[in-house]
Amino acid sequence: MLNINEIKKIIPHRYPMLLIDRVTEMEIEEKQFVRGYKNVSANEAFFQGHYPEEPIMPGVLQIEALAQTGAVAILSMEKFKGKTPLFAGINKARFKGKVVPGDKLDLYCEIIKIKGPVGIGNGIASVDGKTICEAEIIFAIQ
Repeated sequence: MLNINEIKKIIPHRYPMLLIDRVTEMEIEEKQFVRGYKNVSANEAFFQGHYPEEPIMPGVLQIEALAQTGAVAILSMEKFKGKTPLFAGINKARFKGKVVPGDKLDLYCEIIKIKGPVGIGNGIASVDGKTICEAEIIFAIQ
């Protein structure tokens, strides 16, 4: 649905911090959610130090990828276009497996509440249908 160049028109993130490669499904009118993915490559800069002998995608970057997925949904809404998304909090984060080079990290974030410039999204990241990471993401829009 949206390729990386189209995603860059919506969210302000850029390499090496752009952690979503493609949006495959998006609904922003009724149930506000985005589905997308990140192809995790052995060339990712973070693998140089995390960990050289057993590369694993850091959990904080998995959360960031989910937040960026939610940001695509929020910043696609007319009233938030062109704004900057910021973390306001992370609740209920759980990590249930590793993300390694060669994985396709499937990302889903549903916006469950928006009040003014603050909202909450529920994010789930999975690999091969297995939930790897989930979190409640609180955001603020500036």
